Formats: sequence, C-alpha cells, structure tokens
Amino acid sequence: MESSDALAANSDAAENTPPFYEGGGRLLLTGGVSQIEGAGGGGLTPWALIGGYGTRNELGASAFATGVNTQDYSLTAFGGQIAYGNRIELSVARQSFNLNAVGAALGLGRKFSVHQTVVGAKVRLIGDAVLEQDSLLPQISAGIQYKKNDEGPVIATLGARDDDGIDYYVSATKIILSQSLLINGTARLTKANQFGILGFGGPGEGYSLQGEGSVALLLTRKLAIGGEYRMKPDNLGLKEDNAFDAFVAYAPTRNVSVTLAYVDLGSIAREVTMRKQRGVYASVQIGF
Repeated sequence: MESSDALAANSDAAENTPPFYEGGGRLLLTGGVSQIEGAGGGGLTPWALIGGYGTRNELGASAFATGVNTQDYSLTAFGGQIAYGNRIELSVARQSFNLNAVGAALGLGRKFSVHQTVVGAKVRLIGDAVLEQDSLLPQISAGIQYKKNDEGPVIATLGARDDDGIDYYVSATKIILSQSLLINGTARLTKANQFGILGFGGPGEGYSLQGEGSVALLLTRKLAIGGEYRMKPDNLGLKEDNAFDAFVAYAPTRNVSVTLAYVDLGSIAREVTMRKQRGVYASVQIGF
C-alpha cells in the first residue's frame, strides 16, 4: 500500500486525477470543515475523518468561526481542533445562541443569549477512507462531546433536567475517489435538547439514539457541494424537528476553507415562534 505522500505525488502525474488529490500530506478537504460543536466533519454532523492535515507522527490543527441566522434566532460559534497522527482529534467550541425578539417576548430581553461550551474527543478505530480504496470497509471513528450550558436557571423553566451532558457517537465515512464522492453516517447517543442549547433531558426522558448523515461531491479539488441531515430528540415536548442543510465548501488555499449553506433547524420552542427556523449558515476555517 502506498503512503499518502506517494499516492498524492503519483496522482499529480496522472491524466485523470480525482479532485480529492492535493500534493503533500493529507488530501485537500479530507479533514472536513468544523461542525458547530467543534468536531471535524460537516456543519451539522461529525465525520469519521480526523480534522487537520496531519499524517502519521504529525500534528494537525485548525480554528473556525461560524454564524447561523434564522427568522427568530441567531447562533455564533468559534473554536478549534488539534489532531495527532491522523488518529486522535481533540476539539473545543463556544456557542452563543441569541433569542432576539423571542427573548423580549419571554421577558428576558431582546439581547439575551444562551451560551454553551463543548469539549470533544474523537479517535479513528479502523479503516482509512482515502488509502483503502480497494476495501468496502469505511473509516470508523468513535467520539464524545461534553456540553456545558451556562444558563441553568433559564433552561430549567422549559423543563430541562440538566445543564450539562455528554453525547456519544460513532461515525463511518467512505470516500470513493473515482467518483469524487464522500458518504458519512453517524449514530449519536444523546439527551441534548436543540444540540444542548435548551439543556439536557426532560420530564421522564433521558438518552436516545439519533441518526445523522452527510453526502458530499467534489466538483474540483477545491470545491465541494453536499447536504446533511441530523435527527434530534424531543425531550421537552416542544415538537423538536430534525435539521438539514445544503452546503457549498470552497478551499481557496490548503489552509483556508469557507462554507456557505442553507439550513433548516426545524421548530425551536414552537409554542413561542410558531414556525420553522430556516436561514443561512456561514463558516470559515483556518488549518494545517
């Protein structure tokens, strides 16, 4: 089996080079971008791929900033990842969820925001999504995300049981270089309400298993399009809908990527807003 450096070098000489290939180290965009909780993957869901461009015995790192605006709410998130040996990834994210007019209607003030910190870890268990093209086995990774919500008294009024919780997930990612296609599936064990923004658990409700999925197609070695779907539990009885997005990711250089997406987060506290939350997602990542 060729090393990733040799594979990239040989591909430069090939006439029909798949757009995943980029000379030196990991292949361009194969670390994904940073999801809103900090892990490497898509915007909504983590992938089995390890963030950054570090290969064996190398460090990789990235920093990101993300903004999401819907009709009634806005979310900002920033953070970063550090990875080693294309095997282990550590991440952290800080989220701020502004209630805008909904906050005023609830007597909290128009500028009231819910803040949350997410600390995550992910390890590649088996497989290599890039190098093992002759195998049907996807790359499989397992991860955890510890989430701490700063607004315990507020989320308790909604019926949330806790202001912190841990998500456990397993992701499987398959890259088909000949088709420039990435397919990912994630199973998440969680008790988070709206990703943890509305706390964790509820009356008589605890952990539940939720599914997530991503598909991405590389049009060129620098440009990808795709979509994601993420299921969410309804612990609070607020008719929490699943979320999905359609995205475009562009890497003008090896160290910078920009993602734009249309996102539908479903209803958030439907009894207050009475409509689904649809809007624009934008994210910038700097990494190596």
